[in-house]
Amino acid sequence: MFVVGLLACTASRTSEPDATAAAAHEGAPLPFIEDDYDRALTEAKAKGLPLFADIWAPWCHTCRSMRAYVFTDKALARHAGRFVWLEINTDLPKNAIFQEKYPVENWPTFFIIDPREEKALVRFAGSATVAQLEKLFEDGERAYRGDAKGAEADLARGDALYGAGKPAEAAQAFSQALAEAPHDWSRRGRTVESLLVALWGAKQYDVCAQKAAEELPRLPRSPSLANATTMAIGCAASMAPENPQRKALLSAFDAKGKEILAPPLIDMPADDRSGLYEAMVEGRSELGDEAGGKALAQEWLTFLEAEAAKAPNPDARSVFDSHRMSAAMILEEPMRAVPAIEQSEKDLPNDYNPPARLAVLYRMLGRLDDAMAASDRALAKVQGARRLRVLSDRSAILAARGDKAGAVKTIEEAIAYAKSLSEAQVSPRQREALEKKLTELKAK
Repeated sequence: MFVVGLLACTASRTSEPDATAAAAHEGAPLPFIEDDYDRALTEAKAKGLPLFADIWAPWCHTCRSMRAYVFTDKALARHAGRFVWLEINTDLPKNAIFQEKYPVENWPTFFIIDPREEKALVRFAGSATVAQLEKLFEDGERAYRGDAKGAEADLARGDALYGAGKPAEAAQAFSQALAEAPHDWSRRGRTVESLLVALWGAKQYDVCAQKAAEELPRLPRSPSLANATTMAIGCAASMAPENPQRKALLSAFDAKGKEILAPPLIDMPADDRSGLYEAMVEGRSELGDEAGGKALAQEWLTFLEAEAAKAPNPDARSVFDSHRMSAAMILEEPMRAVPAIEQSEKDLPNDYNPPARLAVLYRMLGRLDDAMAASDRALAKVQGARRLRVLSDRSAILAARGDKAGAVKTIEEAIAYAKSLSEAQVSPRQREALEKKLTELKAK
């Protein structure tokens, strides 16, 4: 579960065009081409420009936060001519070809691609502020020109290796960049984030936690510090339980998280702050501090409710739905999330996320008929890999109703659907989880 908080979202568009997604681009400062890699590639080659690709999914709250709060910022307009802009919705089966060429494990992921070789120059996972995006743009252009030197050259090498799916080698390059760079290097925060993400991807959790312990004290109060601390908690929690350093590192990163959440507040996206809350709550659970975790979950939910109340429109408000649901479930108060998500379903009728979430909440509340009806509404709209999650949740509803045969049939349907999708869109872990659930259902 940690990876959800760590890297924003890990493994929508509806079967019809999502009106809210289209609305997000009305008057947008960057001319994104939607779900057409061939067209974007041709245009980038013709213009002699690198290609910037935003890989997103409608179920990913951080993706939606970027679309609602960052990519709409008029300050980005001056950068429109620097790249050809592409967005890829991974819910769409037709985008499997792109994902086969440029695999992603975390959402959102941003690629800067050299169209001459169809080579990823930069692959950055997670959210970014406008200022962080601007640095990413500079790094991508420098890599495209091939004129980076010193620490910048090591950073570019790490970006390219990570883009090529070589996280362990990328981590070595990022570490070298940090070792060579001056203490006040403007890319230090971004490089630390990239290093920890690469170590996570390489499953080097012990090294990741140790590197975080070394690097966090060197970072100023910034969004990068918050995001790196979120990653640090996840890496420490993923260490072997018998590792004697695990608890000490978790405690140290929790203390750093408390420091970051305290005034003076860091100017960062509310979604990033929420991600840190989520990681800290789960970290306290790993430490056995259930009371501390619930106290923080209460603070987290209060924060989310306040942010949602300030949202400028329903789509921006829905950014907070999944975390409101998570916090309410941790507090064992699912009804605290239900009214907001019911409102999202009314306001965003083409979005499968609200009814899918309501199906889970209603099941927890024992409202099984309502849960099935919500599941029906979600299934009428969802496609791609996210349909597997909706079917799995539907199976749980059927099992709660005592309909074992229906629950088994639903998981079998999910497995058959998973086999129809590209392996680039459905991970082996997802397939294995469905097979395991089917075995468990049949054994009951």
